[in-house]
Amino acid sequence: MDRGIALVRTPSSRLAQGIVTHIPRTPVDGNLARRQHDAYCAALDEAGWSVRDVVPADGSPDSVFVEDTVVVCGSKAILTRPGAPQRRPEVAGTESAVRALGLDVTRIESPGTLEGGDVLQIGDTVYVGRGGRTNADAIRQLRRLLPDRNVVAVPLGPVLHLKSAATALPDGTVLARRELVDTAVFSAVRTPDEESGCHVVPLGGERVLIAASAPKTAHMLADLGFTPVVVDVSEFEKLEGCVTCLSVLIPTAPTS
Repeated sequence: MDRGIALVRTPSSRLAQGIVTHIPRTPVDGNLARRQHDAYCAALDEAGWSVRDVVPADGSPDSVFVEDTVVVCGSKAILTRPGAPQRRPEVAGTESAVRALGLDVTRIESPGTLEGGDVLQIGDTVYVGRGGRTNADAIRQLRRLLPDRNVVAVPLGPVLHLKSAATALPDGTVLARRELVDTAVFSAVRTPDEESGCHVVPLGGERVLIAASAPKTAHMLADLGFTPVVVDVSEFEKLEGCVTCLSVLIPTAPTS
């Protein structure tokens, strides 16, 4: 089944120098990271997504976290303006990729800062984490750029992005850590025991991508009738990355 397009980006040779904000820095195995990235892409492909590479940005250590460079909402692609200035050069390659797909491209302008990891879409609601990487000006811009969506700001605790603390299952239930995010804005919330259990990517149907570091949560999802697709992203987790950060999924538009 053709689910749509998954944009990914090859890990930089400088990956180990990526930004670490809320966790201690530990050594990153670049070779293992590349093998894990290949397996991640294979999982997307097996789930029906057409995997396409964004032009590499080898000089940008965090460039593998391609999700942070664009927010795709329907036919719109909103290029971000990362809150970490050293990540802003990553956006140009993503712009080329989304323009090649024929999406309607706009962008967040200064003084707004926004990273895609702070944007969680559930139905017609766009939740935006207000924290260290995304500011109020960018949230105001998003409301103007997405007039047909309900844009809701979500205060964050000591966590990198909203999706570092909360993601959603295919049925709209949010998996979240209450100590890291204000969960009062969500209608249905489950709180996994494992922090990485809050990081899932709906792949279509009952399939849900989840990290190998969350086996209890994977078991819980299977018990709820979902099909966990487990991938090891340990080297990216050392840089506060997770399964959501490594791709941008652009679903195929439904046909009438």
